[in-house]
Amino acid sequence: MSEQAAGPFDPKKSREQEYREATQGKAVRPRDAATLIIVRRDSAKPQVLMGQRHANHKFMPNKFVFPGGRVDRADSRIRPAEDLRDPVVRRLLVRMSGKPSELRARALGMAAIRETFEETGLVIGKPTDTLQKSKHPDWASYFAHGVGPALGALDFVARAITPPYRTRRFDTRFFIADAECIQGDPTKVQGSGELQGLHWLSIDDARSLDLPNITRVILDELDERLSLSRAAQSRRTVPFIYFRNGNAIRDAIGN
Repeated sequence: MSEQAAGPFDPKKSREQEYREATQGKAVRPRDAATLIIVRRDSAKPQVLMGQRHANHKFMPNKFVFPGGRVDRADSRIRPAEDLRDPVVRRLLVRMSGKPSELRARALGMAAIRETFEETGLVIGKPTDTLQKSKHPDWASYFAHGVGPALGALDFVARAITPPYRTRRFDTRFFIADAECIQGDPTKVQGSGELQGLHWLSIDDARSLDLPNITRVILDELDERLSLSRAAQSRRTVPFIYFRNGNAIRDAIGN
């Protein structure tokens, strides 16, 4: 794993200092979260699906982001129609906080699919005759489409932890999947209360939006990744961005 500084921590250091003093320097523990980058390849340039977070949202209001959110307890109880590929699981287990497990790795992939369905209405899955039941309303609606989660369609492409001394922190894994994995018409997206104004955008167009800093980093990584052959993409390391002593650190998770 290589390690290098990735730039200053936060230009608003006065706010950080105020929060340090208010909390006696105790940082909030980050929660597991997952994001899904869906790529369409039916245009001259690849397009990705992004939406704008609601203005009233406490975390990143008004910012344009990929679909995603925190892992729910129900995500570890769902059986996939197709499991994560072994290389993806191995990378997800690297430096996993707490006790690493394949069940937690699978739950991250499940969360990416569930949150994408909740926020966009798009179903990433495979038709199945063995339908599951869930008390979780989003999973129940998902299964009503006659599908099961197709985790094998996901690749793990980045990881980022929210800076310390923020009131909400997430340890987010970024997954990527081709739009061909969508059951139904990929153009029929519908925003939720959290994510609205959904659009398929080229990477260049996406860069012109009001984005979180980490989303810009992920777009750069995605741009480089998509320029490679499939084989080269599978060998590419996964950037892992976190913070230490006020500085952003960028590691690389290998095979």
